[in-house]
Amino acid sequence: MRLLIALVMLLTALAGAPAFAQTSHLAVIVGLAGEPEHGEAFQRWATTLVDAAERLGVERQNLIYLAGQADADPTRITGRSTKEEIKKAFDRIAASAGANDVVFVVLIGHGTFDGKVAKFNLPGPDMTPADFLPLLETLETRHLAFINTASASGPFMEALAGEGRTIVTATRSGSERYATLFGGYFVDALAGMDADADKNKRISVLEAFSWAKREVANAYEREGIMRTENALLNDSGGEGSPDPQPDGKQGKTAAVLSLGTVDATDPLPADPQLRALHQERRDLERRVEALKLMKGAMPADRYASELEKLVTDLALKTRQIRELEKKAPASAGRGDRRRPARATSRP
Repeated sequence: MRLLIALVMLLTALAGAPAFAQTSHLAVIVGLAGEPEHGEAFQRWATTLVDAAERLGVERQNLIYLAGQADADPTRITGRSTKEEIKKAFDRIAASAGANDVVFVVLIGHGTFDGKVAKFNLPGPDMTPADFLPLLETLETRHLAFINTASASGPFMEALAGEGRTIVTATRSGSERYATLFGGYFVDALAGMDADADKNKRISVLEAFSWAKREVANAYEREGIMRTENALLNDSGGEGSPDPQPDGKQGKTAAVLSLGTVDATDPLPADPQLRALHQERRDLERRVEALKLMKGAMPADRYASELEKLVTDLALKTRQIRELEKKAPASAGRGDRRRPARATSRP
């Protein structure tokens, strides 16, 4: 009887414990952009994610940020995103991340597919799924999230799926070759609270995936053009799923896997009117960024017209915020500190 009581108490304690309370590690790898406009968006996604990770309690020594030009943001970027430096980054993670630690690897950039092999484009030699697989195998962790937000990323899914790995790709195949919106929304989900479906103040990979996928669909529907990207998630081997669920074949692990160990609410101004304006500005910023990434799939005149309208609306919204802050500086609170101003928000 005593043994039974002790067992019940132990199980109760375990049930109430957080699923992952281990040390978190993050590697953000930004490859080639293809076009300057895309490069601005990719840099914004990366800095947003790195800053959010620090707020989420990821220690600086466990943050790796590789980019094409290391001097573009020397306070954040830790090295160049070359094949050699990426290998060194994995060596560093392998040396410090234990079996119970959480490791996020996020690829941001442009991908290509020649009909046989998919590649993540980098300064110098590109990297294929076959290049990444042995690097993933060096990691001891049983809680790995590998997210490839690039175009033509679908083939990475089948090649890298395996036990203890949650794999996310922005596309379902290599033929989806246009610039993708998924990465921006996925990063925004991790960095904020909009995707917190269960209201536990933690964003799981599944929550971020589902929210980003919905926002991508909304963006294409808004523009009235055919969607050129279809994201997949896989956390149990086999084929990836476009609709993973917490109780489904795909999605169980992703539903409890999250970055960081602390509550990181996304503060907005206390004043209701100012708060609403800040949220409206964020939505406009997302729309500007999404439109720029869809440029290749739209007629040039339509793209220019819609971009001009959005940028004008964004400028007007910013003016409204500034005017209201001047009238009520105390209530403004400067609470919107989630990320630095986006380059895409400027005309």
